[in-house]
Amino acid sequence: MRINEIFYSIQGEGAHSGNAAIFVRFAGCNLRCSFCDTEHQPYQELTEEEICDEIAKYPTPLVVITGGEPTLQLTYSLVDKIHNLGKIVAIETNGTREVPTNVDWVTVSPKESYVGTIGEPIIKTAHEVKIVLDGKTIYTDPTFGITAAHYFVQPCDTGDKERNREIIEHCVNFVKQNPKWKLSLQTQKILKVR
Repeated sequence: MRINEIFYSIQGEGAHSGNAAIFVRFAGCNLRCSFCDTEHQPYQELTEEEICDEIAKYPTPLVVITGGEPTLQLTYSLVDKIHNLGKIVAIETNGTREVPTNVDWVTVSPKESYVGTIGEPIIKTAHEVKIVLDGKTIYTDPTFGITAAHYFVQPCDTGDKERNREIIEHCVNFVKQNPKWKLSLQTQKILKVR
């Protein structure tokens, strides 16, 4: 499996924000979003056993599978092996591909509004939906027809302080007008932790 990195930190986004988490970042994505902050290169080829050996080094039960787009490589057997370590498996996906059925927590972050129909989510049930707002993109249905327990909006980080301030204001107004949505900040960036 092509793994960009495995590291131990805190979950900075969504319903598990603030929890210690082991992140397994798979290399590669089937979409190319202009605002993507993920480095897809370099990567190393690791076996499922090597991935689990690294995960086993850390005490938290929460393992976050992310990318890129992890469903390009994630297998039922790897999730099973992670469960055998006593861990909970969460995935962050763009929702364009099926997720192994033994994953414990599914976060869908649809990108159709940015990349067109190639980014249309096929997943229609998740634990949380997280949309990235840039202050310009209009969502006709921000849920993308996905039923979830939690709905989050996250400000797009443009790297421009003034523009980011406008986007945050847009997100706050969005939540005030759509109270089933909650604001999710990338607290790992605010705290300057990995």
